[in-house]
Amino acid sequence: MTLPFVLDFTLRTVAIGAAVLGIVSGTLGTYAVLRGQSLLGDAISHAALPGIAVAFLLTGVRSPVVLVLGAAAAGWIGALLVLQISKQTRIPYDASLGLVLSVFFGFGMVLLTFIQRLPSGNQAGLDTFLFGQAAALLPRDVVVMSVLGLIAISATILLWKELKLLAFDREFGASIGLPMRALDVTLTSLLVFAIVIGLQTVGVVLMSAILIAPAAAARQWSDRLGRIVLLAALFGAAAGVTGAVISASTPRLPTGPTIVLCAGAIMLVSLLAAPRRGLLAAHVRSRRSHRNLRELGVLEDMYTLARHHEDPLHPHPAVVLRTMTSGPESVQPGLRGLERRGWARRVDGDLWALTDSGLESAHAEFAAPVAGEAPGVRSLHGGRR
Repeated sequence: MTLPFVLDFTLRTVAIGAAVLGIVSGTLGTYAVLRGQSLLGDAISHAALPGIAVAFLLTGVRSPVVLVLGAAAAGWIGALLVLQISKQTRIPYDASLGLVLSVFFGFGMVLLTFIQRLPSGNQAGLDTFLFGQAAALLPRDVVVMSVLGLIAISATILLWKELKLLAFDREFGASIGLPMRALDVTLTSLLVFAIVIGLQTVGVVLMSAILIAPAAAARQWSDRLGRIVLLAALFGAAAGVTGAVISASTPRLPTGPTIVLCAGAIMLVSLLAAPRRGLLAAHVRSRRSHRNLRELGVLEDMYTLARHHEDPLHPHPAVVLRTMTSGPESVQPGLRGLERRGWARRVDGDLWALTDSGLESAHAEFAAPVAGEAPGVRSLHGGRR
């Protein structure tokens, strides 16, 4: 697959453009995800549609620079309207998003219908911005995307500390004199940049996915902002290039939706396999914790019997242990777990006894605490918890 990528000019152009889109979207989408404003990207992308139509009506040309400027202006106005409506009225933030999204998108659809009725409307092709047409990317489009993306990422680097405070501790930033309102508007403007450069690639409808999915996937792998931003950019670029290559290799497979599906696949893998936040890791931790608690309960019951017998290593029937707990079905698995640890041994049939190391661990765990120490604070491994 490397050779076609190098030799095919169109595929290379589309892949580079998709990679640029993924890097910029992943970088700036991180802040939207961390601030709980993921749907703001959806509102901005839908609000950009009438700007594209108005720019074409005013100029009559389909230049990417002109259309991107129109989309940026409309998206920026829509984003500021969301912020102002939620701040100045009693309409909640999510309702403001839905209101602006639907009104701007409806206005854009009306304008597109009007353009199609014009003598030059059939040649406009503006309806491709609904779902994107990445295969039609030209080198000049990639240049425009790269320049706007470079501006957005450079601004993010220059305002790194300020944007970090905006994302995590807005109140503290305001207390030390930072213009948090201006920073909020700046970050929203950068999000507009990230969105408008991707409209021709994935379209108005799907743009929010490429903005959110890489950032949400990166969040599963780290708690540090720098690593999250780098991972989100990497995931976004990987989704863009992979989607472009898969689309080029499969007849009649649209590129934009394929890129979004690749981003969704990365998100799914991250949700499942991330070592700290992944569902599989959480399942393993839950099972391990349940097993430890089960073995701890059996160990405590065996230690209770040992303390009431002259020989603390005297074996006791498992049926006795079952009568000492509200979950008798957990006794047998707990005994096997203690046996694996070397803390209990099967003497004969259903008789079980503590080993020397098991007795020592149980004494460390359940013996009366020393002065100033709360009971039950030792772990199964004999150390402090």
